[in-house]
Amino acid sequence: MCGIVAYVGSKPAQALLIEGLKRLEYRGYDSAGIAVMHAGRATVVKKAGRVANLEAELASRGPLAGTMGMAHTRWATHGGVTDLNAHPHRDDKAGIVVIHNGIIENYASLKTYLMDKGHRFVSETDTEVLAMLIGELYEGGEGGLEAAVQAALREVTGAYAICVMCEKEPDTLVVARKGAPLMVGIGAGEYVVASDASAIVAHTTQAFPLDDYNVVRITRNGFRTSTTTNVAVTPKVMQLELDLEQIELGRFEHFMQKEIFEQPAALRNTMRGRLQAEDGKVVLGGLSALAKQLVRSRRVILTGQGTALHAATIGEYLLEDLAKVPAHAEYASEFRYRNPIIEDQTVVVAVSQSGETADTLAALQEAKDRGALALGVVNVVGSSIARETDAGVYLRVGPEIGVASTKAFTGQVAVLALISLFLARRRYMSADQCAAMIREMQSIPGKIERVLEQDERIKKVAEKYCERENWLFLGRGYNYPTALEGALKLKEISYIHAEGMPAAEMKHGPIALINDGMPAVFIANKGRQYDKVLNNISEVRARGGHVIAVATEGDAEIGKVAEDVIYVPEIDEPLSPMVTVVPLQLIAYHAAVLRGHDVDKPRNLAKSVTVE
Repeated sequence: MCGIVAYVGSKPAQALLIEGLKRLEYRGYDSAGIAVMHAGRATVVKKAGRVANLEAELASRGPLAGTMGMAHTRWATHGGVTDLNAHPHRDDKAGIVVIHNGIIENYASLKTYLMDKGHRFVSETDTEVLAMLIGELYEGGEGGLEAAVQAALREVTGAYAICVMCEKEPDTLVVARKGAPLMVGIGAGEYVVASDASAIVAHTTQAFPLDDYNVVRITRNGFRTSTTTNVAVTPKVMQLELDLEQIELGRFEHFMQKEIFEQPAALRNTMRGRLQAEDGKVVLGGLSALAKQLVRSRRVILTGQGTALHAATIGEYLLEDLAKVPAHAEYASEFRYRNPIIEDQTVVVAVSQSGETADTLAALQEAKDRGALALGVVNVVGSSIARETDAGVYLRVGPEIGVASTKAFTGQVAVLALISLFLARRRYMSADQCAAMIREMQSIPGKIERVLEQDERIKKVAEKYCERENWLFLGRGYNYPTALEGALKLKEISYIHAEGMPAAEMKHGPIALINDGMPAVFIANKGRQYDKVLNNISEVRARGGHVIAVATEGDAEIGKVAEDVIYVPEIDEPLSPMVTVVPLQLIAYHAAVLRGHDVDKPRNLAKSVTVE
């Protein structure tokens, strides 16, 4: 959520900053703003709504001169969606300008303190409080802005990624972070700061992420990294594993559509070099050093939010079924605030696309504090969760721009399947059994391609039902979490109310919702509970519901009880969610497009939820 981009160099800043904001639009936002420093004065322009609104305002004013500046997309937390509440924010004393991602939890007490000092606020935001506090603490002199930021952040409780400029130090940018992502890109005589590598990669591929409590003072002559207590820090510069082609639409109309169709290639990349069918072996370099410790584990807790939690629930089934280790998936937001029992030899697996999800990161830290071995299943290299864990496995599915996660979900399930096989082979599974599962995994990308060939037909199914405002998604076993994910996708982007649940649970209350023509999506591929799913379908049909079934190719019976059938290739049940979810993704995508919604920027949603 929210986006930050800042620039220090020799190029005109405005165009570069606006381009960066456009790269960050996928993160979710409701207003945008820019500040450019020129001749000792910072000009601030901000508008509610899309970046296009800000561009129009800038066009009416004329270009902003200056080669240093910063820009922001805001996702409202404190105060409504107005021009006044948009970032950047100024102080009323020292010429301070601030943009900020995160939440200042003690802003109210700080605001009272500052008002008693005579400061006058014009917005409702916690960020303006931070600008005023830095201004209050600013004493001038060389390094004065850096010192003021450090002092202010020592008084702050909460999460932040900030960029700060000061008209009294017009050649200096100070940035800092705690609990919200921020990185500094190092170019040839220039620096690009952003909350996401996508805003940096067009200018440089050398960057370093800030750790919590890091503060970086940047000028055109170089940078200095320290902590909020002014202890010098040596950053670890890395090569960004991202290119522009990956974050461009190409032939597709939306990023979500592109990412659905990228899933075969993404999964091949996830599995590349990790599967050895001839030896019945799974090779996970990120876990190899801890293999003996993992084999001795007595319990695994998987934690995440949203789509990641649905993948984690499938991981729970996989670990218990294949590796025979007790496992449990739960909301990170609940785990972090209750009093969880972490016994000896407990492993906690944090699942997150961005690696920055605030609740998941906090749950991971809580588990580590209680003695758990911490693993990460994330997509973004160098993200907070990746740095916090003892070990982990990257998804390697490439950048995911669409807010509604698709290829990251299948990548998460694939990685959790790999981890399960990694443990299973070392516990109870024979080499032949493991080799058979590996071959089945290797077949999944091709099977997804066969589902994607039915895109036009699936679009017609979506067109048939997209005006209905209430849907059910039902599945059993491994495909109960798939039903949850299908319902979430429909809710996220088409704004249709949808419930996902175990098919048997329908009889315990939700069956009362079924009325004439209500769409009920059943994941009814061949498996251990197939006959029971057919019975559940009959119960829906008897009450007037219209059944959309995701079924196994060659199944003649399903057509007798379902109005619409989408066929998927036959696949071993434990791995089936990676295939059965694809028709549900396409239904949600087409329903949203047919209803005229902005698929990649659904209302009220952010790609990476970095605040509670």
